[in-house]
Amino acid sequence: MRLELSSIIDRPGESLAFSTSVDLTDLVYGTSQPVSEPVQAKGTVRNTAGVLVMKGLISTCIHGTCDRCTTDFDRDVEIPIDAVLVTELANEENEDEWVFPLEADAADLDDIVRTIFVLNMDSKLLCKEDCKGLCCRCGRNLNDGPCDCKKEIDPRFAALRQLLDK
Repeated sequence: MRLELSSIIDRPGESLAFSTSVDLTDLVYGTSQPVSEPVQAKGTVRNTAGVLVMKGLISTCIHGTCDRCTTDFDRDVEIPIDAVLVTELANEENEDEWVFPLEADAADLDDIVRTIFVLNMDSKLLCKEDCKGLCCRCGRNLNDGPCDCKKEIDPRFAALRQLLDK
């Protein structure tokens, strides 16, 4: 979707609201496709002293498999939009990922939402922030409680272990 900004581009203090739905079902993240429903984005673009500042919120539900415990999960996510829109890039070599160029006084909302969504994804999909994962010996999900495995003793301390056994 193109957001036409010609009505505020030369008028400092003016703003324009936007709301869109972007299809990111083709997004592949690792071995999964975590987005199966449209991603909603809404906010405003404000001309602040000649600089177009986009603020808003992206929201959707992520469906994935946890990279630590392999449990399937659904999690609602909200990602803030905080970007700058420019008519031309001054130095493309040092381009900031939060600066987006306009095309004929219009912003490509699909591209902006996709970029912000991907840049804000965690490097691993986790069912919850403090996921404990699986036991490396027995495979039990440690989120359900501790396993019965005994901890292995570092071989460098084996001689000390013998002293404790006596």
